[in-house]
Amino acid sequence: MKRPKLKKASKRVSCSKRYKIQKKVREHNRKLKKEAKKKGVSKRPKKDLGVPSSAPFKEEVLREAEQRRLQIEEEKEKRKQAKKEERAQKRKKEKDAPTKEAEPKAKKARKDEAERKQKAVEKNSKRHLCSELNKVIEACDVLIEVLDARDPLGCRCPQLEEAALKKNKKLLFLLNKIDLVPKENAEKWIQCLQKELPVMAFKASTQIQDKTMQAKKSRITPSNGLLDRSRGAACFGNESLSNLLTSYYTNSDREGALKIGLVGFPNVGKSSVINSVKGVLACNAGVKRGITRSMQEVHLMKNINLVDSPGIMAQDSNPAPALALRSLRVEEGLETELQAATTLLKHCDKTQVMLQYTVPDYRNPLEFLTIFAKKRGFLLKGGLANTEQAAAAFLGDWTGAKLSYHCKPPESAALPSYMSEETVAEMKKGWDLKRIKTANEDILKDVKFPNPASSISFMSRGPTTGLLDVAEIPDKETKEPVVVEEEEQQQQQEEKEEEEMEEQIEEEVVELQQPQEKESNPPVLVQPVTVTVDVSRSTANDAYDFNVDFK
Repeated sequence: MKRPKLKKASKRVSCSKRYKIQKKVREHNRKLKKEAKKKGVSKRPKKDLGVPSSAPFKEEVLREAEQRRLQIEEEKEKRKQAKKEERAQKRKKEKDAPTKEAEPKAKKARKDEAERKQKAVEKNSKRHLCSELNKVIEACDVLIEVLDARDPLGCRCPQLEEAALKKNKKLLFLLNKIDLVPKENAEKWIQCLQKELPVMAFKASTQIQDKTMQAKKSRITPSNGLLDRSRGAACFGNESLSNLLTSYYTNSDREGALKIGLVGFPNVGKSSVINSVKGVLACNAGVKRGITRSMQEVHLMKNINLVDSPGIMAQDSNPAPALALRSLRVEEGLETELQAATTLLKHCDKTQVMLQYTVPDYRNPLEFLTIFAKKRGFLLKGGLANTEQAAAAFLGDWTGAKLSYHCKPPESAALPSYMSEETVAEMKKGWDLKRIKTANEDILKDVKFPNPASSISFMSRGPTTGLLDVAEIPDKETKEPVVVEEEEQQQQQEEKEEEEMEEQIEEEVVELQQPQEKESNPPVLVQPVTVTVDVSRSTANDAYDFNVDFK
């Protein structure tokens, strides 16, 4: 009964009622037990405690159990697949059969979604990217080949340069990410590349924001004035590049607008350069490779437009380190991030990697990634190191604008086969070379360069061959990874090591079995042998003499 002046009714029950309830519950449970006994239903089976640690051959037993479990899972998967196939065949029969002319709305929606997905796949295909890049080459009057200052020779594409020269397009080298190499190395590369084409030093900003964010930021006035003075926010060479392009336009005496295309391999910083020169987030840019998928035109100033292009597709015939740094194999699913990271670690100096990442000595790339994962806090359930996440972070450092590594320029660089002295002189016409030289000197003075000791030295594998002709790409783009000779050798070595380990385990098992077999054999009766001892020879005094016995 609900008492007055109280929000909730009392839950108290009289003792007699409580005892009655308890009695009823006991009787009910007894009844259930009797019924279960009649039916022959016993108690719940006890939980399997597993193999005790003291049991012999525990590892083999666990291995067998795991194999059994995997076998059961495979059978389940096969059954599921068979059911799916049956359903698919049933649907196919229904489609073939005469249906109503008017399809339901849900079915139409599903068809539209499938078509949209197919178009998205086509947009990400190699054919689409190559065709978009060719559009940029044909539409633009000037092509700026963006090179990563850490490996400028590896970022050059001979096929692109040859195609540009054949179509009488002006070429210009833009040496981006110069803040990630030592100053002497940057100067040497500028001198080396100037022998072929005009070179412009540049450092793009990686923290450009859109107009709305800038408007919000302008309202906040920081007290210390250190809001946009970080290393990523700093930009060098944007004013000098825009001045150079305006001077070229005035000298060329053109009537229409000048289109300048930025081309290069993925993650060299094409979109970041456009954003830095424009001063606004005009193109999508990030650490992930292959963000730009189509041609994008950006208005810079009166009669000058910049054109962003997708990255050049690297051919599978290139060396493994070049593919790991400049191809989209990881994004396409042809190669894992772990494989790409291991190839890079194998081609680096071990001591320099240890100093750069402050890790102890490691035996192989997998051990380095486990140490690196634990250091960064990339852990799985149970405290295990997440090597895949560590490999992704390591690869992001090398492809993004974070890690400092450098390559030595060639001592005696000859002109490539598709370029002669006449073409070099032709390419330098129209550019203000004195302005470029002074701009490069000013940029090299302003930029804060890393110490040579803190930069990893990397061996350049030469220019990377690119894929420009759409006809060279096969009709059906297979997603099976093309195995390089080095990868095949690695797989063979790993297989040999696994076989050796299995042989060792088998030998250990045999050794463990031998003492048990010996114990199982029946005991042999040993007959006592009588030995005669001559007591007359034994000395009468057996006392220990320190001076005689201890020497």
